[in-house]
Amino acid sequence: MGDREKLHELRQQAHSAGIEGNSKMTEDQLREALRRVGKGEQPQMAKQQAKR
Repeated sequence: MGDREKLHELRQQAHSAGIEGNSKMTEDQLREALRRVGKGEQPQMAKQQAKR
C-alpha cells in the first residue's frame, strides 16, 4: 500500500472514530489520536493532544 493510500485510510478511520477536521494532521498525529480514542479518550481531546 502506498503512502497516500495509507494516509487516506488513516483519515477515514479517524473520521469514523469521530475525529473531525483531520485533513491537516500528519500520519503520526493521526495514529496517536486513534490510539488515544481507542483507550477511551474523547475524539476532540485526542486530536488536540496528538497535535502537540
